[in-house]
Amino acid sequence: MDIGTLIETYGYWAVAVGCLLEGETVLAMAGFAAHRGYLHLPAVIAVAAAAGFAGDQFFFWLGRRHGEAALRRWPTVAARAGRVHALIERHHHWMIIGVRFAYGLRIAGPILIGTSPLAAWRFAAFNAIGALLWASAIALLGWSFGQLVEVFLGDLRRIEQWLLLALACAGTVVWWHRRRRNRP
Repeated sequence: MDIGTLIETYGYWAVAVGCLLEGETVLAMAGFAAHRGYLHLPAVIAVAAAAGFAGDQFFFWLGRRHGEAALRRWPTVAARAGRVHALIERHHHWMIIGVRFAYGLRIAGPILIGTSPLAAWRFAAFNAIGALLWASAIALLGWSFGQLVEVFLGDLRRIEQWLLLALACAGTVVWWHRRRRNRP
């Protein structure tokens, strides 16, 4: 089975699973795969937005139900809770949309917002908007990467496996570096 068949068969599932958590790398790769014709860009955006929305809703409700225990477990997140709650009171719409774009806060953000008195329906509404904006931006970034590389290198069929591998490695390195940097 070649890489194209794998992507066509499992690509949307990979996007869904990846976007439940922090799925920027998976989503950018899916955008690139859409540029190459293995996936459809509107479907990639729809799957990513739905999975991203569902993941953040889960973490919001986790924060709503078990927020105090979660804050005790992660004292670095708890230290920011007061500042985040103050921002939520003043700018809840921008906080809900923006937390999705802040690397490292994709899980902690909705949990913290869940510990606030913000209405659940309000979070859901702005979470849906944020999920759609995020999915569109990252998928289009991956698609544009494919377009840019094609302008400079021509037909990508001969090197597309290497490009996908390079994109996956770059995403993994960025993820690892940020995770290592954020450890206490």
